[in-house]
Amino acid sequence: MQETKNLIWFRNDLRTGDNAVLKSACENAEKVIAIYCFDPRHFEQDRFGFKKTEKFRAKFLIQTIEVLKKQLLNLNIDLLVYSEKPETIIPKVCSEFNINSIYLQKEWTKEEVDVENAVKSSCDESVEFHSHYNQFLFHPEDIDITFEKIPQVFTNFRKKVEKYSKVRNEVEIEKQPETNSIENNTKIPTLKDLGFKDFETHPHSAFPFKGGETEGLDRLNHYFFETKKLGYYKKTRNGLVGTDYSSKFSPWLANGSLSPRTIYWKVKEFEEKHYSNQSTYWLIFELIWRDYFKYISLKHGNQIFKLEGILEKNYDWDSSKSKIQKWIDGETQSDFVNANMLEFKHTGWMSNRGRQNVASYFAKDLKLDWRIGAAYFESLLLDYDVHSNYGNWMYVAGVGNDPRDRKFNVKSQAERYDENGEFRKLWLQPSLF
Repeated sequence: MQETKNLIWFRNDLRTGDNAVLKSACENAEKVIAIYCFDPRHFEQDRFGFKKTEKFRAKFLIQTIEVLKKQLLNLNIDLLVYSEKPETIIPKVCSEFNINSIYLQKEWTKEEVDVENAVKSSCDESVEFHSHYNQFLFHPEDIDITFEKIPQVFTNFRKKVEKYSKVRNEVEIEKQPETNSIENNTKIPTLKDLGFKDFETHPHSAFPFKGGETEGLDRLNHYFFETKKLGYYKKTRNGLVGTDYSSKFSPWLANGSLSPRTIYWKVKEFEEKHYSNQSTYWLIFELIWRDYFKYISLKHGNQIFKLEGILEKNYDWDSSKSKIQKWIDGETQSDFVNANMLEFKHTGWMSNRGRQNVASYFAKDLKLDWRIGAAYFESLLLDYDVHSNYGNWMYVAGVGNDPRDRKFNVKSQAERYDENGEFRKLWLQPSLF
């Protein structure tokens, strides 16, 4: 009888720890191989003229795939890496290796679904597809809320999942037999291959870290157990300068090289070994916000990408190219916005406090089409996550989940969060760039 062969198609679940897709693929076949595609469409210009993935996230992604390949080899699983469209290369791989089933993380936003459907229609009909929800803190099967009834206000969602749901335990993946290995001549692309020049991380960056599961776990260990900064998280999370004012987990979470459940259970370990306080709770609170935006996109589908948003509200939006460029270049009338935008432009990173202010300024002060701001964020952000990015932009633009439709006063925000001007001095030096 012919042995069963499974293909694991990695997308935004780039880890071997707590990976339900990987576990299921390994448990249901005699042989497993893995694939990752650097889809050329991710490095092309979008409709607003931004490169969909800029150099910061591209470099972080390359580092992540390098680590993933090593981690998989430790499990005797080969990772095939291609710089081709998945619908072009995956059918060829299935044919070459006689693949029975493809295992993948479940995605539901338009571009990901379109690519998945293209792969399905390109593969032989005999190839089965198995997708798993693999990116949540609270699994969709465990929240006891249908997607249609996800509350429109975060607090209602949070209270319900905290009261009635449990976070699942992490899953472990067993090492595969040595006979699982295949001949693998594929290569991970360089930045140059993807159309970028190599670069050094800016010396003032608040995110000087590298991509990959091991780096993410190192950061978690540092922030929780080596420095115990977790214990001060709620007090420092609105900071602007330095590496430790916040956890900085989001880039690893965004491409799936850290699991939210891993973080959750490490918080619980910290509470058991040391103490629990508002800060330890608040980190979990932020993970629930991350879940919430994913559930909102499951509920509303592609409405999250539309100008009127999920509230279907119409405003008089502007699309002035000169206003947009001044915002991008840090040449607005607000020095606080400018400092944040310059940090972003040169590092691919911006604090949560900065993001809220620059997005509010873009949508509420400049009255610019918020989707253009969201697309610029998508291009540059190290921690770009489709659900959080568009959820947050809708929120500040007044077309999302904020029933109060607030506007940030960037002047008073600067006085409150950059009282001594340390952050602005750091990024507004004329000789800096």
